[in-house]
Amino acid sequence: MLLELDDCQLVLVDYQTKLMPVIAHADEVLARALLLARAAQALGAPVWGTEQNPQRLGPNAPELRALCQQTFSKMHFSACESGLLDALRPPERPAPKLAGNARSLPRHLQKPAAAPAPERQTVLIAGCEAHVCLLQTALGLLEREFDVWVVTDACGSRRERDRDAAFDRLAHNGVELVTSEMVLFEWLQHCEHPRFRELLALIK
Repeated sequence: MLLELDDCQLVLVDYQTKLMPVIAHADEVLARALLLARAAQALGAPVWGTEQNPQRLGPNAPELRALCQQTFSKMHFSACESGLLDALRPPERPAPKLAGNARSLPRHLQKPAAAPAPERQTVLIAGCEAHVCLLQTALGLLEREFDVWVVTDACGSRRERDRDAAFDRLAHNGVELVTSEMVLFEWLQHCEHPRFRELLALIK
């Protein structure tokens, strides 16, 4: 099963200025997150961010925050307890009430109800710490029937053993584990994609 760009959303969890200095391989982890966010933005996939207790841990890295459509502040470790879910799966808009004589118009002359926002079922997620906020958010999304894919090279923890244990647990629960390059090339599908050279430059 390959990723389909039109079905994907990207969630970037807690790349915060006071947290990243203690994350193992932090520079590489942040670089991979930026690669994902830039590619998603170039290809039109929504990008969301979260920040855990930002008053204590600071905001997300500014270059990453600028690429997110919205960043959700949270106190729970799982971002599912913030406003993230409403962004990932917007509630359907109720059909507008018809006023006056509009109710008596033939159906073909009535204005159609506004269509609900298209639902993207696949959530690509990456972040820190992998064994805490990333893990709990990913499992929470899985419980809410999203298809969850974790981008491993854009995830980090203070200790590599914790990060690896998180990946084992996620895989055991049915989460797909991928790398950032897997994601980009599956989004592109072929080398004749109009944004291929642009994204290849990001990779290199």
